[in-house]
Amino acid sequence: MLNVKPSWKSWQLLTEKGRQIWAFKPGSNDINEHLQNVDNVTDQDIAQFVQDFKFDKSGNPNSGDKVFRHTAINAKFQEFAGLIPQAKKPEEQKAIDALIKGINYFSYLQSEDGHWPGDYGGPLFLLPGLLIAAYLSDTPFPKAHREMMKIYLFNQQNEDDGWGMHIEGESTMFGTVMQYVSLRLLGVDKNHEQLVKARAWIKNNGGATGIPSWGKFYLAVLNLYDWQGFNSLFPEMWLFPKWLPVHPWRYWCHTRMVYLPMAYCYAQRIKAPENELILSLREEIYSEDFASIDWPKQRNAVCEKDCYTTPSGVLKWMNLFTNNYEKFKCAWLRKKSTDYILKYLNAEDEQTNYINIGPVNQAINSICIWHVYGRESEQFKKHVARWFDYLWVAEDGMKMNGYNGSQLWDAAFATRAMLESDMGKLFPETIAKSYQFIEQSQIQTEHSTHAEFFRHPMIGSWPFSTPDNGWPVADCTAEGLSATLAVHHSGLVKPAIDEQRIKQAVDVILSYQNTDGGWATYELMRAPKWLEKLNPSEVFADIMIDYSWTECTAACVISLLEIQDTYPAYKTDEIRQAISAGIKFILKQQKPDGSWYGGWAVCFTYATWFGVEAISKAKGKGYYDDADLMASINRACSFLVGKQKMDGGWGETFESCSKLVYTEAATSQVVNTAWALLTLMAADFDDKKVIETGINLLLNRQTDIGDWSQENISGVFNYNCMITYANYRNIFPVWALSRYCRQYVQR
Repeated sequence: MLNVKPSWKSWQLLTEKGRQIWAFKPGSNDINEHLQNVDNVTDQDIAQFVQDFKFDKSGNPNSGDKVFRHTAINAKFQEFAGLIPQAKKPEEQKAIDALIKGINYFSYLQSEDGHWPGDYGGPLFLLPGLLIAAYLSDTPFPKAHREMMKIYLFNQQNEDDGWGMHIEGESTMFGTVMQYVSLRLLGVDKNHEQLVKARAWIKNNGGATGIPSWGKFYLAVLNLYDWQGFNSLFPEMWLFPKWLPVHPWRYWCHTRMVYLPMAYCYAQRIKAPENELILSLREEIYSEDFASIDWPKQRNAVCEKDCYTTPSGVLKWMNLFTNNYEKFKCAWLRKKSTDYILKYLNAEDEQTNYINIGPVNQAINSICIWHVYGRESEQFKKHVARWFDYLWVAEDGMKMNGYNGSQLWDAAFATRAMLESDMGKLFPETIAKSYQFIEQSQIQTEHSTHAEFFRHPMIGSWPFSTPDNGWPVADCTAEGLSATLAVHHSGLVKPAIDEQRIKQAVDVILSYQNTDGGWATYELMRAPKWLEKLNPSEVFADIMIDYSWTECTAACVISLLEIQDTYPAYKTDEIRQAISAGIKFILKQQKPDGSWYGGWAVCFTYATWFGVEAISKAKGKGYYDDADLMASINRACSFLVGKQKMDGGWGETFESCSKLVYTEAATSQVVNTAWALLTLMAADFDDKKVIETGINLLLNRQTDIGDWSQENISGVFNYNCMITYANYRNIFPVWALSRYCRQYVQR
């Protein structure tokens, strides 16, 4: 049916309760057995890899997740055999047929545990961190994995011979140096043609002294950069009184959990021993002699291609103080701070079953735990086992995901998309499995150390990925709750999530609302916005605190509106107040042109869908003046209609996110088109032709078996780094078609 290349078949995705592990020629489906015995590749296998994983980035740097999808579909796919509902008009029948075909195809990608696996790669600075941890600890990946990583890194090299921070980005010093060093750690000779060209790019752009601070950190632990050239991370900051607005417990959790292990490595000045490779790399990546570099002068040196944010005067002053402090630091105070940091690192490991909150702190935590306890310790071995949770195989090779997956997030969206119309009821087994996964993913216990280490209460919440990861998220909880209610209303399953657990989810959502009326991601906003002036990262924006976002707020408002319809007597006044404040926040975020900026996907089409979805559901229920709500909706619709392309679709590039201005893609994108259509249909937009032309684009782009091709990258974080959501290309066209069939198709 689909072209499955020979060596693709040798890679098998093993799943268990949301966990995803790619195994090469596994002896069984047991994940633990695979982790015990994984080095079974031959020279012939490697030669076949080179043939089968050739990938031309110039056409589209985004892989189509073909290794997983093609092998899964070829193994079991069948056309839908049920009774297809009939529409009165032939053109409307096409929409029904496409919707059923789309759901049917996607159902075959569902794992037995109920979630939808998928590529969540895109950022190129993640895999290098893991490879550095493996190198420092002398814990190499199996040879099959190493060869596939080489293939991926070479496949994602840009035409100008550098690498970007993400797969669609222009070449940067951060991206290029990190991929170059990674390939050398993987055993590629420095005279390899692609490395010779990459080395020229690095030196032509000033050399590795201009790598941004995160890159300086990674090079320092490799002994490829002197710690004197790194601004102090001031570990003693963790001992500050907690009432201070600059105490790190107030940082956004991802920032907190990255700079925590970084501070430990800095305090210990961890670095690899000198050897032939390290000495050679020092010559390869610098434009001057390594021994002659004035390292303190390099602390703030950043290649112009990497500068997304510039350090504030406040940060410069703080760096001046902390750098001077290093000259006369108090030994017992430094030890006290690193002891505390280590205690916190151990707590994060235990709270997340050694997955950690994300890929960057997984790699750096691993380095810290290896340094403290050794490579033979149980703690470090548990880390190594979790390295594999982050790896993903696609037709461009083996990459590192931006999380241990997007399991709950995708399952909740997919469930809601299918049940938007009664067509989803034609797939009861699919819905039953997704509900089972959603039910098992709700967090029902609290960590014993959650208060001590600044965690938001989590009973009743849902995570982004898996319950093992265990970091609760506000909008993931909202989407999990909305999906649960949709399944309960469908009557397809006997509810396993009882009223008490539903109310716990509501309580968690309410607990996440900020004083500005909006909702952030993992936690409440804990510090004033001026803390952003201490942002030490040159490549990301707004990383210091957990800001309220339009999308997160809308998701929470929508779920609370649905709760009021289903459980009208539960906390009525409190929920009404929360919804009113949330709607007010959303309206305030709307731009003069009618759009909303999206902080978690590309971009204005995404957030505008969320904004209009929430406002439309609130209309007529007394939460806000309906005339103001209609005016907001009309402005949003005018914005979208003005962006519709000649072929009926919509398309944005990632530059919408980084430049904060709507940036047209060369062609329409099915994901952006679906978001725009969902918005217009939620608004009951009166020009049906605008909607029909968009629907026709989705119909024309659908493949014969019900898939859609992978187009531009669609996810983002911190404004400037893009990330893949492989399942969006199915979820949102299905959702748009499902809504179209519910609202417009007569049967």
